[in-house]
Order: sequence, then structure tokens, then C-alpha cells
Amino acid sequence: MAYRPAFISTKNEMLIKIENIEFKYFNGFAKKQKEKNVISLHEQIKKRGHQKILEVSTYSTEELGRQLSAFNLLINYDNKKIPLECIFQGSKVFEFGGPYTDIFYKTNIDAKRDKRLKVSGKIIKFKFNDVEWDIEPKTAFYDWLYISTIYNNYKYLIEELVSYDVFTDISFNPKKSINCQAKSCAILVSLFHINKLEEALFSKDKFLKIVYANETKKPIQKSLFNKELL
Repeated sequence: MAYRPAFISTKNEMLIKIENIEFKYFNGFAKKQKEKNVISLHEQIKKRGHQKILEVSTYSTEELGRQLSAFNLLINYDNKKIPLECIFQGSKVFEFGGPYTDIFYKTNIDAKRDKRLKVSGKIIKFKFNDVEWDIEPKTAFYDWLYISTIYNNYKYLIEELVSYDVFTDISFNPKKSINCQAKSCAILVSLFHINKLEEALFSKDKFLKIVYANETKKPIQKSLFNKELL
């Protein structure tokens, strides 16, 4: 057995809630095993009364979920199409260096494996397009980057996306990672339903105010660390 978070769009100003789901886990790194885990996880979520569930990753059984994977999303930058993952990694600013913007032009895998990301000390902020983002709230920059990318470059997917209520990412383990594309999707869907998506993306300050105003009231990831996650 294993546990994974399900990110639920509340479709109100709280934006999301998180439920920790226990499910039968299939060992192995093959794509088939990952897909089995997605199905197993979703079966347990459905038992809690949720039906419209979307896995957001390259392991999704639905085309929309694969399209929305951060590994497949591209951002218009410097007259090029740059992978979102590369923008995120290359925008990190560390104690002893960064941002390493040359990472923008690498592949997703090479961007994540860049040695400078491991040897430059602690992350102290993010910087992209001359705008600086603090590391608190922890997922603010990633959420903004993901949501703004969908809104600006993949708006045609939003109509289908907002028909879902619950979002998962089978590879996301909150004991190892902080940012999650499934969480970003849940936030986007709620912003859409409360008619604040465009307003939130107007500026950094608007985004922080609208998305994180109730951060201390939300059941964010603290509870996720109480269970052993595979």
C-alpha cells in the first residue's frame, strides 16, 4: 500500500483542499506499472464520492492529462518555445549563484540534472523576466508559472480542464518534492469558477493576494507527511 495526495478544486475562494489517499501500489518503474498505480489511486478516490478525476502527468491515461504535464508544456521566451521545466529550474537563485538562465535552452532531463542546482547552496528566491519571487509561499512561483503558461499558451485546454474536480500526479511525493502540477491545476480550476483567473494573472501581487490570502487556513502539505509515502 502507498499514499498519494488528491488535490480537490473547491470552486470557491479557499481554492483547494487536499486528501491523503491510501491505495494498492504496484512496484516498478515501467510505464505500465505507473498506469496501474494511477488506476488504483483513482479507484480509491472514487470511493470517497469523487468522479471527475484527472491524472496530470505523462502517465495519465487521458490525453488531456498528458498534455498538461509540465514536461510537455512550452513557454514563449526569447523567440523560442522553452519547456516549462527548464524555465523553472533556470529561474532558481541560490546562496552562491544563479539564476542559471542557460538552463532554459537545455532539455527537461538535462535541466533537472544540472550540477549547479546541487552545489550552489540553498534556494533563496526565483527570478524570471526581471521579476523576483520569494520562496514563501513555497509553491507560489511554480503555481504562477504553470497557471500562466496554460492561460497564455494553452487556453484551448481550459474548457475541458475545468470539467474536472480532482487532480493527481502519481509521481509526486511530498516527502521529496514541494511543487506539484496537479495542485496548480486544482488552483486554476477554482480561479476559473470564481471568475478570478484573469485577475489573478494580472500581476505578481494580484496572484499572491488572491491565491494565497487564505494560505494559513488551508490544509496544505503538513498532514501529508504523517504517512509513509512510496
